[in-house]
Amino acid sequence: MMSMLRRSWNHARSLLTNGYFWGGLLLLGFLTTGLYVAVDAWLMPAYTRQAVAIPVPDVSGLPFDEAKQRLAERQLQAERQDQRFNPNVPLNAVVDQRPPARTPVKPGRRIYLTVNSGTVPTVHVPSVVGISLREAQNRMRTMGLHVDSMDVQPDSIPSPDPNTVTRQEPEGGETVPQGTHVQLWYSTGLGQEYVIVPDVAGMNTDEARRYLLDQMLRSVVIGEDGAVRKQSPEPGTRVREGSQIRLFTQ
Repeated sequence: MMSMLRRSWNHARSLLTNGYFWGGLLLLGFLTTGLYVAVDAWLMPAYTRQAVAIPVPDVSGLPFDEAKQRLAERQLQAERQDQRFNPNVPLNAVVDQRPPARTPVKPGRRIYLTVNSGTVPTVHVPSVVGISLREAQNRMRTMGLHVDSMDVQPDSIPSPDPNTVTRQEPEGGETVPQGTHVQLWYSTGLGQEYVIVPDVAGMNTDEARRYLLDQMLRSVVIGEDGAVRKQSPEPGTRVREGSQIRLFTQ
């Protein structure tokens, strides 16, 4: 028993003092370390593509087809998700994206795009001629119609009541898609110049009103549309531009 232990110890001691043993062990360590570094630094990133990150472009507000093309240029896939139509957003425009813009993702990642879709509802344009500009804008917006600052301008023909709507486009009663822009003209008050009231008796009401507008005068029809029987003020009266002439058909 003692001789076996002695032989084992002698063998171990000779092994530990053998330069070839330590050289081989050191070489094995270098090889193992080199293999780990190679796998960690090159092989695994190439396999998992961890080193490749693409920032998601911002495609909000773009038409879906254009957004899809931009994503494809970044090696990303667009996945469409429709939502109920929103009149405040253009039809087929992207209203949301997931992941959000500038998020780093791997090539080939699906980007979910929420798109404003569906059938555009229609509305009847309310008639707002004669009411205050502010109230007219509120009524249009309540109906889902747009009236921006660029849609409002003073009327070139004066009118008796300042800040009231003198005309609109589209006209009251028309059916238009929800979200349509409505143009409004408003009065700045009577003009400073004077004109002579013309004689429009015998004309039909549409013809008489157009003729009076050409003379920078407003009008209102009393009775049913038809031939004008009399008018007030009478022909030849001197009035300020924008004054209202009453047309009687009965």
